Amino acid sequence: MRVTNKKSFFFIFFLVIGAVFFSTKASATHLRAGEITVRRLSCTSLTFRITITVYTNTGSDIKFGEGLLDYGDGSQPHVTPIVENTLRPDLGPEVATVSYSINHTYSGPGKYTISYLEPNRNAGILNMVNSVETRFYLETVINIDPFLGCSNSPLLLVPPIDKACTGAAWFHNPGAYDPDGDSISFEFAIPKKEKGQFVNGYRDPNAQEFYALTGINYSTANETQTGPPTFTINAKTGTIEWNAPGAPGEYNIAFLIKEWRKIQGAWILLGYVTRDMQIIVEDCDNQRPELEVPEDICVEAGTLITEEILGFDPDLDSVKIEAFSQLFGISPSPATYTPNPPKFQSTKAGNQAKLIFNWQTQCAHIKDQPYQVVFKISDKNIPSLVSFKTWNIKVVGPPPTWVNATVDLGNRATDLVWDSYACTNAQKIEVWRRVDSFTFTPPECVTGMPDFLGYTKIADVPATATTYRDSNGGKGLAPGAAYCYRLVAVFPFPGGGESYVSDEICIPPILADAPVITKVTVDKTSNTDGQITIKWRSPFDVDKVQFPPPYTFEVLRAQGFSSQLQILKPHPGRLTDSTYVDSGINTEEIVYNYRIIAFDANNTRVDTSATASSVRLEAGSEFEQISLAWAADVPWSNKTQDYPMHLIYRGPMGSTESQLVLIDSVNVNEKQFSYVDAGQFNGVPLDNTQTYCYRVLTRGAYGNPEIEEPLLNFSQIICAQPNDNEPPCVPTLEIIANNCDEFFNSNSCDPKTFSNTLQWRRPDDPVCRADIRSYNIYIANRVGDPFEPYATNVRDTFFIDTNLPSFARCYKITAVDRSGNESEMSEQFCFDNCPYYELPNVFSPNGDCYNANFSAFGDVKLDENSFDPCGSKRDILDVRKKCARFVEKVSFTVFDRWGKELYTYESGGERSILINWDGKNNSGVEVPGGVYFYSAEVVFDVVDPSQKNKTYKGWVHLLR
Repeated sequence: MRVTNKKSFFFIFFLVIGAVFFSTKASATHLRAGEITVRRLSCTSLTFRITITVYTNTGSDIKFGEGLLDYGDGSQPHVTPIVENTLRPDLGPEVATVSYSINHTYSGPGKYTISYLEPNRNAGILNMVNSVETRFYLETVINIDPFLGCSNSPLLLVPPIDKACTGAAWFHNPGAYDPDGDSISFEFAIPKKEKGQFVNGYRDPNAQEFYALTGINYSTANETQTGPPTFTINAKTGTIEWNAPGAPGEYNIAFLIKEWRKIQGAWILLGYVTRDMQIIVEDCDNQRPELEVPEDICVEAGTLITEEILGFDPDLDSVKIEAFSQLFGISPSPATYTPNPPKFQSTKAGNQAKLIFNWQTQCAHIKDQPYQVVFKISDKNIPSLVSFKTWNIKVVGPPPTWVNATVDLGNRATDLVWDSYACTNAQKIEVWRRVDSFTFTPPECVTGMPDFLGYTKIADVPATATTYRDSNGGKGLAPGAAYCYRLVAVFPFPGGGESYVSDEICIPPILADAPVITKVTVDKTSNTDGQITIKWRSPFDVDKVQFPPPYTFEVLRAQGFSSQLQILKPHPGRLTDSTYVDSGINTEEIVYNYRIIAFDANNTRVDTSATASSVRLEAGSEFEQISLAWAADVPWSNKTQDYPMHLIYRGPMGSTESQLVLIDSVNVNEKQFSYVDAGQFNGVPLDNTQTYCYRVLTRGAYGNPEIEEPLLNFSQIICAQPNDNEPPCVPTLEIIANNCDEFFNSNSCDPKTFSNTLQWRRPDDPVCRADIRSYNIYIANRVGDPFEPYATNVRDTFFIDTNLPSFARCYKITAVDRSGNESEMSEQFCFDNCPYYELPNVFSPNGDCYNANFSAFGDVKLDENSFDPCGSKRDILDVRKKCARFVEKVSFTVFDRWGKELYTYESGGERSILINWDGKNNSGVEVPGGVYFYSAEVVFDVVDPSQKNKTYKGWVHLLR
């Protein structure tokens, strides 16, 4: 029968459903368990192979089929054909399996719920109401998204039919894995009878009623009779434990196998597979067999793994050990096991069953998540009881190996050379650098670059590269500093993975032929009268013949950790000393950075030091505790093995630097640059009603024996109150709108990029002012649109929004205080475009090169010496003032003097907004000379949608 439309399709389908439904009681119908899995046929197409796998009750004469497969995309569902059972005596009597596959092509990206609905479940399921008249429903979710990449659903290797004995803990593991190497997790679900509807009266198998049926004491119904029964799933391994079953009978449960992929550091849910499974509990006197599996391991690619898996049975029954994993089908170099196929082995007379696992790992096996091998042991009894254990194997990349590192003294650069990386499937090599040596050998399975080593990534290079030149971004390495390097290999997604970090390779200190800053310490915290002391070493490695002493110095200062904006000389002349005290500055709110320029006795400039900033301390408020974090951008290292402790000072509100007391120290190699004051000092808890002030002393080194260590530098003082939830004052925007006349005069007719500059004022109130740590910026592209977060942690009182397609954008800002509280949004300010459109009032389409078309003033690409087609010099400024700007669309109509429509035009595609009418009507016939009237409907690109449309009406004199 051919289905000709959706209405007749559903009518026929429900006739089929009804026919089957009314025969269910006689047939004790037939569906026990199942799942839907999905495979993408090619990453360049949207065609998927959808497979329905079900487990059936052969005691029913109903066969799988005539169910409804819904692709989830609104297309017509598919009625499955009738498919014969494949008997599975290994799973028990009256158990069979059916698999049905079909291809389907989706029209585009989206999240799709693929479902299958067929009547009905088998009769007699205890933990739902009237199972024989309950439809069987499965669903799987896929997410087609180019941003997430190509993916396939998880696959399940262990059948979802298991036997259990009353009173004996029962275990099951689906043997699930993801073929793309994505991470998977597991969680329980409730079986469904159709989309969005759970089966009626579902209860977990460990519900109390199933124990009362047989008179079992629920409070001691677990296997050891020490507590109530439990029913759990391990979210990582997928192992389900029911400890222990009660009433004999059949139970159905469901669980999700969720697929996750790490995208830009965040775990994204790609989709899930729902497995609906059946547990058959019998009243039996049998003890569960046990497994001994190896400890989880982590190996370098290339390692041969050989391990024994042992099994025994308390009843001395023969046992069979089976193994389930993607590794047995992986290519290249799959894992193997013996005996294969598995067989029952005797456990009498102290014997143990044995399975030998072998796997020769290769580079192709490297991935971020471990491989799982699920072992199942079953005894030769009726019914057979089973146990599961999961073994994790992680394969990591070997560390890159160095050849050498040499210094280019003249250019203050390092040339790094390493061996070709052993694994050609790596995606890239990361190059990491730090000042001063840090001894470290990675423990087993600790891959990549650990944070506590204090390294900074300076480059990503192709995996085939074997060299890298480090010139510090062209600025040169810092004089006086000793640098060390390490490498990490990174492997591509979706599998991902990293190598062990390489050994460290170090270079001697860069010649100190320029000043070497050793101190930038905050002496006094104030927003008007702050003070910073800067110290440096004179260029002690300089060629004194070329640059004879004595040396004098200039100090340069800028705001921010490393910014070179607003550079100035805080001291007007030159210094003969190597110390400078910078006073009268705002150390409370602003980070400053400094550079020193040296001059020799002949007044010749020697060189400039590296830039070094002050230490910035931030505080966050929590209940009965204050969290601290600090940072500095300096040419030395503040994370050293010799001086790992930074010191924490504290005092009450109003304390000066000298009044703060040392309360603790923190190992920054373990805790990073952070500390939480929870009242450790003298065991006195913090008071939520009090304000506490803090200062941090950092300790660092250049790794140069010629420079004294440790380098000691204080942060500014910052104060915070525990449990502070009061938001700061609202900032006030101070922005000047665009000057369109200036824009017209200084820009071509079609500029490509734009920028907006926001400015705001710090609060005048000193309490409000001191409380603000940073600002957040929100944007809306049009008036009336919702505001979205755009930029966070802005420290200045200005922000330049660059690389915009136009000026049109609205802004609001908020203030964030040191406790992380955010203020209300400021008033909005909207930058707008400068729309312009002008039409001439005369044109002459007679081929004499003057005004040949009726056109809006447009983008005439002329410079100051350009001439028009007739040889007359053009005024480029006049052209710029009149050209069409920020026009999205033009609809243009010409009328004669009696109002008859002669010509219509609408821009779009290759039809320009400039119109370019050649004086012909809609039929292509030239209209005679004379005066004509026009109407032009122009749509502008502006920030306020209510101002987008404007109508221009006028006349034009056509000359022939």
